[in-house]
Amino acid sequence: MIPACVQDARNNKVLRIGFVRPETIELMNKSKVVSLYNPATQKDEPVLAGEYNDEMAVSAINEASDKSSVLIMAEPKGSTTGANQFLGNKNVQDLAFLSELQDFIEKRHAEMPEGSYTTKLFKGGVNKMTKKVGEETIEAIVEAINGSTDQFVYECSDMIYHLIVLLTSKGLRIEDLARELKARHK
Repeated sequence: MIPACVQDARNNKVLRIGFVRPETIELMNKSKVVSLYNPATQKDEPVLAGEYNDEMAVSAINEASDKSSVLIMAEPKGSTTGANQFLGNKNVQDLAFLSELQDFIEKRHAEMPEGSYTTKLFKGGVNKMTKKVGEETIEAIVEAINGSTDQFVYECSDMIYHLIVLLTSKGLRIEDLARELKARHK
């Protein structure tokens, strides 16, 4: 048995820690599903995440050069709401909150609760969402030119919120934008 850490490939949140055997690694390489050895059942079992307990897809398996540990990068299907805390240690920095916000927006998209502003945006369709992104962008520009710093930050925050709603409607996440920007930076 070797220790294994499962991280969200989108935002590096620690999702689980467990153990794997060489057979577990072989199983994951074939199935592309994250699995950990369960000592109670003495079986390799898929690791479930998110509100709907979906299996997590293997993004990458990185073994230490001496084979003493393994890092499993996972791509959970949808939100991993609740997985932003591991062993009491919150994995959120200010910038990482954008991932947490998207998790919340994805939950709204799945549940569509009545009376929710976010639900209203989703029900309005892409035209409504793009219109709101445009409106908030214009308001941010106006504040950048003529307004206060506080009001500029407020309007930029509205713009990002509406952009995340639009991204969610398209099956994308804010991390997809971060990966694109990171690739451009190289």
